[in-house]
Amino acid sequence: MPGENLTRDEAQERAALLSVDGYEVSLDLRSALGDIEAEPRTFRSVTTIRFRCAEPGAASFADLLAPSVTAVSLNGKDLDPGEVFDGSRIRLEDLRADNELVVDAQCAYSRTGEGMHRFVDPEDGEVYLYTQYEPADSRRVFANFEQPDLKAPFRSEVRAPEGWTVWSNGVGELVDGVWKFAETKPISTYITAFAAGPYHYVTDSYTRTFDDGTTLEIPLGAMCRKGLAPHFDSDDVFLVTKQGLDFFHDHFDFPYPFGKYDQAFVPEYNLGAMENPGLVTFREEFIFRGKVTQASYEGRANVILHEMAHMWFGDLVTMEWWDDLWLKESFADFMGAFALVGATRFENGWITFANRRKAWAYRADQLPSTHPITADIRDLQDAKLNFDGITYAKGASVLKQLVAYVGQDAFLEGARRYFKRNAYGNTRLGDLLSALEETSGRDLATWSRAWLQTAGVNSLTPQVILSAEGRITELAVLQEAPESHPELRPHRVAVGLYRREGADGSLVRYARAEVDVVGPRTVVEELVGADAPELVLVNDDDLTYCKIRFDENSLATLRERLGDITDPLARALCWSALWNLTRDALMPARDFVGLVLRFAGRESDIGVLQMLHAWAHSALVHYAAPAWRAEGGRLLAQGALKELRLAEPGSQHQLTWARFFATVASDQADLQLLLHLIEGTAKVDGLDVDQELRWAFLEPLAAHGVADESLLAAELARDDTASGKRHQVRCLAARPSAAVKAQAWAQVVESDALSNALVEATIAGFAQPAQRELLAPYAAKYFAAIERVWAERSIQIAMDVVKGLFPSLRDSQETLDATDAWLTAHEEAAPALRRLVLEARDDLARTLRGQACDTAAGS
Repeated sequence: MPGENLTRDEAQERAALLSVDGYEVSLDLRSALGDIEAEPRTFRSVTTIRFRCAEPGAASFADLLAPSVTAVSLNGKDLDPGEVFDGSRIRLEDLRADNELVVDAQCAYSRTGEGMHRFVDPEDGEVYLYTQYEPADSRRVFANFEQPDLKAPFRSEVRAPEGWTVWSNGVGELVDGVWKFAETKPISTYITAFAAGPYHYVTDSYTRTFDDGTTLEIPLGAMCRKGLAPHFDSDDVFLVTKQGLDFFHDHFDFPYPFGKYDQAFVPEYNLGAMENPGLVTFREEFIFRGKVTQASYEGRANVILHEMAHMWFGDLVTMEWWDDLWLKESFADFMGAFALVGATRFENGWITFANRRKAWAYRADQLPSTHPITADIRDLQDAKLNFDGITYAKGASVLKQLVAYVGQDAFLEGARRYFKRNAYGNTRLGDLLSALEETSGRDLATWSRAWLQTAGVNSLTPQVILSAEGRITELAVLQEAPESHPELRPHRVAVGLYRREGADGSLVRYARAEVDVVGPRTVVEELVGADAPELVLVNDDDLTYCKIRFDENSLATLRERLGDITDPLARALCWSALWNLTRDALMPARDFVGLVLRFAGRESDIGVLQMLHAWAHSALVHYAAPAWRAEGGRLLAQGALKELRLAEPGSQHQLTWARFFATVASDQADLQLLLHLIEGTAKVDGLDVDQELRWAFLEPLAAHGVADESLLAAELARDDTASGKRHQVRCLAARPSAAVKAQAWAQVVESDALSNALVEATIAGFAQPAQRELLAPYAAKYFAAIERVWAERSIQIAMDVVKGLFPSLRDSQETLDATDAWLTAHEEAAPALRRLVLEARDDLARTLRGQACDTAAGS
């Protein structure tokens, strides 16, 4: 569509011309019932927009992605839809100072998770609807001005099948067969929302009395499909919700402004969650069908609090354009962890942040597509790709650094002033920084240029000089930056000194100093004269965003005594640093695997343990020398089985080691054990092989040819649910057969019949590390297909295909050359598509460097 990819320049021009007074949206969703194969399936959408124009007589456009438009009326004059609607835009000419636009359209239900998604539950045939819009898919549901800075109040009404309930941003009631919703505050189009269907719905309430005596009452709701209701622990969802509301009211001094607070856990969701005010949507995988570890509950709580933080950072105050996406996502990511630690039972949330969220940021910030936190977003395709590790996790890490730099009280007071000044409006970077400068007394212009307006990650390395008596005569922190992004930044860091103490030889911190690292070398004067350390940990307590490096003595200590570090955050930081050394080809993959085998069994933090398993598997699949892979896999499987048997029966550690064992199992004895655990002819004391664990065991069995189609069909009969279907599809695609791979490829690349969730499952099953040769023919097919896929499919599905099917397991110079050839021949391809291929190319080049490092270590 010619106008589907809205540019920043177009948005700025329209914002300068138009102001929106209000929307009235009327949807008729009664067409949702019936056979899912009866396509195209549409619903009626009638929108009335009242808006002003600063230049009467000027022309502009409204946005709408719809199969057809029945009628368009502008200021009482009927327009010919065939003339003014081109499939994505409605041309508006000769505007008045005050205008009324009415658009009557037939909009399409979605199977890609974009717009109005329609899902039929295979378990009971029930139909469920929900919307997902970010960054610009509300135009798939109603006509609008689709950009964040044209905010307006919304009034909505919905006609739905009898017996259904409908939810939107405002409070709704059923009046004469029509669901009518209270008018919202002024909000952006991308955070309006609907959910409709026979959802299982649970209610609660939140009450807060403020210091001035006023009381705020917020109706709470939580919903999911009826089939998931037996697993829905809504009490815990409400507990975290209330704790979060208390925390943000304590710190933000601005009462929750959007009335009710519903949370919908919906099927086939593309994201983790979305911050629609009054109707937050989450992927339903946050409802756990089987036993999970506390890390899963912590992850869900973090997402609940992340989305809640958006009610202020993003919904109340919104960025003008996607350049400043960080103004909502970085803050929500930081505030999610901040509230998690400050308000809930998950007091070790900063460990997860240091270990998991920052790993995402470090990877993204070393890609060729890295960008400043304040990014250059030219259009909507750019915006879609910028929901990345930099905007979220690096931004949150930088905010943590900012809190250390200006002080927590000054930071929060700045946020409070920012909310009060800009409520229901739109902002840029300077609006926030000016408030923080007022409260902190610091000039943040230099800080902003260094941290928000440059890209790349610095490395900090300790340099220790000792006296003959074994005391520190000088300890300096060396700062380096890559050639591609040479910026050296100001870092507020804590430097910790560790040594063995006590009868058990625990590694404990005996000295700590905070210092501002500036430039290439900073001396830590406070530690002069301290006893010689066995380990120096730069960025102790994880105050800044950097890659930690070690001096030779510290690295030697970690190789021998990593498990003896008593502080779990310090231990997690060391693991993260060692993983970065492995990714940077400075530590052989086999050495990292060896450290995991030696010390992971002593890891107390379950989230860190799960991350170590993921890293060890990645080290084996991508960075290990090909000649050592089989040996490394055997060692990991043996180690995992050993720890599984040693773990406390019924513990979350036992469950975690069981899942990891399934991930790395490859020889016949291990595979037979998995099969016998499923059949019940073998047991591990305390291990409950529930339905989710059965599927986790079946995937490697399918990938190695032990579980065939009939066994997988029998398992689906046992678990004939939407979740079971996704698992079965993934397992089917994992089987080691050329015909299976050809079918999976055709279903994803050559057809659009599968829903987004089944596309995701098929791609996940397709690429199996043990099937490198079987996947060889698809490298050339990939490069031949991706430009067509990008042009023909929705951006979400296209992204899934381009990222998920890149031939990363054909890890050779030949594949790297083929990638370079495609990039050279397609310099005019869509920038967003080129970005994805460039990122995959960089990962592949890193893989080859890691393999060379590991090969050298083994020779």
